[in-house]
Amino acid sequence: MALVQIQDTPLWKKLLSYVGPGFLVSVAYLDPGNLETDLQAGANHKYQLLWIVLVGLIFAFIIQSRSANLGVATGKHLSEHCKMEYPKPVNYCLWMLAEVAVIAADIPEVIGTAFAINILFHVPIWGGVLLAGLSTLLLLGLQRYGIRKLEVAIGVLVLVVGGCFCSVMAHARPSVKDIATGLFVPKLNGDGATRDAIALLGALNMPHNLFLHSALVTSRKIPHSFDAIRSASKYFIIESGLALFIALLINVAVVSVSGSVCSNPHASSQNKDHCEDITLESASFLLNNALGNWSSKLYAVSLLASGQSSTVTGTYAGQYIMQGFLDLRMTLWLRNLVTRCIAIAPSLMVCIIGGSSGAAKLIIIASMILSFELPFALIPLLRFTSSKAKMGDHKSSIMVTLLSWLLGFCSIGINIYFLSSSLIGWVTNYDTPKTGSILAGVVIFPVMILYAAMLFYLTIKRESSDSSTRGSEQLTNNTPTTDTTGLEGGTKFSSTQRAHEIEVVDIAYA
Repeated sequence: MALVQIQDTPLWKKLLSYVGPGFLVSVAYLDPGNLETDLQAGANHKYQLLWIVLVGLIFAFIIQSRSANLGVATGKHLSEHCKMEYPKPVNYCLWMLAEVAVIAADIPEVIGTAFAINILFHVPIWGGVLLAGLSTLLLLGLQRYGIRKLEVAIGVLVLVVGGCFCSVMAHARPSVKDIATGLFVPKLNGDGATRDAIALLGALNMPHNLFLHSALVTSRKIPHSFDAIRSASKYFIIESGLALFIALLINVAVVSVSGSVCSNPHASSQNKDHCEDITLESASFLLNNALGNWSSKLYAVSLLASGQSSTVTGTYAGQYIMQGFLDLRMTLWLRNLVTRCIAIAPSLMVCIIGGSSGAAKLIIIASMILSFELPFALIPLLRFTSSKAKMGDHKSSIMVTLLSWLLGFCSIGINIYFLSSSLIGWVTNYDTPKTGSILAGVVIFPVMILYAAMLFYLTIKRESSDSSTRGSEQLTNNTPTTDTTGLEGGTKFSSTQRAHEIEVVDIAYA
């Protein structure tokens, strides 16, 4: 990874030096899965559930800031800490779960890109999946020119998503007063409001983001001193807050568009049918009928930008996960190819066999998997960032620790409720064969017991003395160090990071 030189003066240039990681992370909260959930929430409840989006992104800001703080303070990302802390069997389980999370997050992103290509160029869905994989590899090729180029490319795609939906929202003319009320007055009225609220929160579950953010912040050349680490943490919090605020505005715009279109008393019967069950594909027809062909094209462009930016960051997260848990030394292009192929395979198979309807169902399954996966990244993160041995004086304050754990357990509880109610509903469904229901119950019950036991272990496990010692040694050294591999510049990082080429980039010319 190329290290970016931090400019000390003027202040705006210093802040600009830190801009990038938060925007790469924020695109996961704008992926096609989120867009679909937002569209359905707006169609069903108008602006009533906007406060859920606000709460979800506030929680995302808190945990993402903890992830960034872990990387800045220790020079290691989350997967590396997991490898140091847990025994091999647990470590391999966490690695496999993290890889599954990357694949699950990638499914709606790849399918969303394929739908966008289909809308714009009438390419078959399966063909769009292949093109999505190819174009993602081309974007990731920007890494060879430095991390800043990739950050700029993703930032542009985020602005494209926001610009397209804001343009459509301006034409849809939602009520500003109703939007403000929906954001700040909590309500859960109407049929299915609780279900849709949980789905909105579930769509904001991005466990791979916690691994990614802690790794991306190590791309900045930060002296390993108390003041430098504290200053960097402060600037990364500001940068993450700005990026997630933009993500919030875009999510609000998406909910508002479908809320305005579907609540129109003069909507045609065809539009009302589309509003009953919005998918990434049917949303295009809805906007075309309600606002005109141009809005459908803008929607497709935003979907394409959303899918491409999200798949890039998902592939990037997969690289760090593989590197941190397994310490695999692979060339950059090969890591990209392996990660992309692993992630794209399920989407391609489902699209070939099930077509667009199968792809839409796969997005729902992916959201359930992400809800299932979140605690296995969140609990280790909260344990590590509240550890004096690992973080030294940079550990989370008591107030932040309590708030993080409270929100974390609330999120886990909501996810478990979402999972259990969905699974029980499927098992007890009258359309499901009785034999299938019995077999599903026999399989699901032990899995849930194992799931609870694993979470309990991660929560109460005593800290490893070996990893604590190494963390303490790092944080008591307040002088900048040089990497022992002989590469110039930078602070002393983990062995996996030493294998990377270090390139000092002047932010003024990046």
